[in-house]
Amino acid sequence: MTTGTNPDEGTDEPLDVYALRTAVLRPAGGWTALEVVASTGSTNADLLAEAGRGAPDRSVLIAEAQVRGRGRLDRTWTSRPGAAVTMSVLWRPEGVPADRLGWLPMLAGVALVDAISEVGPGVEAVLKWPNDLLVGPSRGKAAGILAEMTAVSGGGPGVVLGIGLNVATPAHELPWGATSLAAHGLGATRAEVVVALLGHLYLREAQWRDAGGDADACGLRSDYRSRCASLGSRVRVERPGGDQIVGTAEDVDPQGRLLVHPEDGERVAVAAGDIVHLRPADGP
Repeated sequence: MTTGTNPDEGTDEPLDVYALRTAVLRPAGGWTALEVVASTGSTNADLLAEAGRGAPDRSVLIAEAQVRGRGRLDRTWTSRPGAAVTMSVLWRPEGVPADRLGWLPMLAGVALVDAISEVGPGVEAVLKWPNDLLVGPSRGKAAGILAEMTAVSGGGPGVVLGIGLNVATPAHELPWGATSLAAHGLGATRAEVVVALLGHLYLREAQWRDAGGDADACGLRSDYRSRCASLGSRVRVERPGGDQIVGTAEDVDPQGRLLVHPEDGERVAVAAGDIVHLRPADGP
């Protein structure tokens, strides 16, 4: 689909939309529609707008470059052409209770780890709760995930889930603490990553949807635990209200909340927040 990455420029050639459609749309795959655009502000914003106009379940939008991408906690995610995978998918999981939709970004994190294991088996990839992708021995952040609810009109409620994944981005273009797959030896092209990722996303979400969003029944919760490096680690939780919790991340409950045992109190279920992995010698 592409001729490979250019290590000098940290890019590969434009994605071939027709080859991608052949690989991932029905009947070969489970996706319904796929578009690739040269550049956009935010694939999530664009697909949310399309969802309001009735875009079908299991639609995919990919941008070669993104200039105003949004991450969790109002962070930004930008990418230049050919350096990253920036895409959003639309799901309309009828029959799944609303209180189980929070598993979708965590499901996407599991799919990311599994896709990287498929195309780059030598690349170490784990998750930081809830869905940050950490890569390599230093565990730099290589991807972020953002899920947003669609409007009720235009085909019914749904979720647009965006993924920004640094594939060939050179180290000097990345912020502190970030990394890319190429920096850790991944030789696969972006097209190969996209096909693998969409395959794992489709299978994971289909199993979860068939189970009515029950993360235990479809095996998602167990698989998430095995891929989440936060569990068993000493962490600092920075919650949206500004307060902090320092303790051991012990588990993820059936709702996807992180269960943290503070050093001076009873276990707390964390539904939202930023996690910092602490070394034993680190203070609060």
